[in-house]
Formats: sequence, structure tokens, C-alpha cells
Amino acid sequence: MTNDMAKFSASSFYARRHNHNACVHSALNKAQHICAEKALRFTRIRQQILELIWSSHKPVLAYELLRTLRREKRNAEPPTVYRALDFLLQHQLIHKIESLNAYVGCACPDKNHISQFLICTQCHQIAEMEDANVSQVIARQAARSGFQAAQQTVEIRGLCPTCRKP
Repeated sequence: MTNDMAKFSASSFYARRHNHNACVHSALNKAQHICAEKALRFTRIRQQILELIWSSHKPVLAYELLRTLRREKRNAEPPTVYRALDFLLQHQLIHKIESLNAYVGCACPDKNHISQFLICTQCHQIAEMEDANVSQVIARQAARSGFQAAQQTVEIRGLCPTCRKP
């Protein structure tokens, strides 16, 4: 695999000196821009949920989001969170990590893409990877079986560079 075929997006495993505030700020700015471009309502609750998801580079469960949201808005209910998550997923601002039933921010929401996810089993960080070859092989093999793939979610578990260090 050559370097131009597989690329790691901005959500690769983060160095200890990662400027997380800039990362969150950038994600929110991208989301606002995308929503404005598409004439979508980027409501306060959608923004809050996206910010909470980006506040960690680890997958976040819907009920963790609800618990955190209730600190500020006591009457927040599960449907509120799930509607916001549905919106963010629909517009590719976040991804769902199916095996964990959890959510992570999308590093390239302004670009239609199919991602693969590297999940560290020790620190639980996730890196989003995009390799068109992987996606094409899956689609091709599915088609050979007579299966029409509607969605791909590839999750690879292992150890990130930080957790691999002795």
C-alpha cells in the first residue's frame, strides 16, 4: 500500500502535546460552515452534542452525552440526544463505532468518504483512517456474493503507538 492510497485523517492518534482546544474549535467551525452551506439548522443542542463528542478522542456513549448535558440542562431527555446524534450522523459530522455503540467526531466532514477505524484496546483512543482500496475490496467481494453493500464500518482493534511503547 503506497502512502497516497491510505491516508490518516486529522483524527490520527494524538501526540501528548496535541492542542485539543484548537481541535474542538476547528471541528465546530467546520460543522457551522457545512450547515450554513447546506442551509441546515445547527441548533445549540446539536452544537453542544458535537462539542461533547469532540471533547475526547475516545468513543462516547449516548447516555454519557445525556449525563453531561443534564449538568447544564436538567430536563434533557434521551430523545433530545438521539435526535442530535441522528442529525450529526446524517450530515457526516460524526461516526458511529458500531461495536461499541458509541460516537466519535469525523475528521473530514466536508468530504464524502468511507472510513476505517483503528481502536486502541488499552487507552480507547480511535483513529479514523480512509483507504479507498479497502472500501473497494469490500464492495467488490460483497458484489461477487450477490450482496449490495449499503454501508461499510470497518473497525480494527490493537494498540496505538503510545500504548505500544515499553
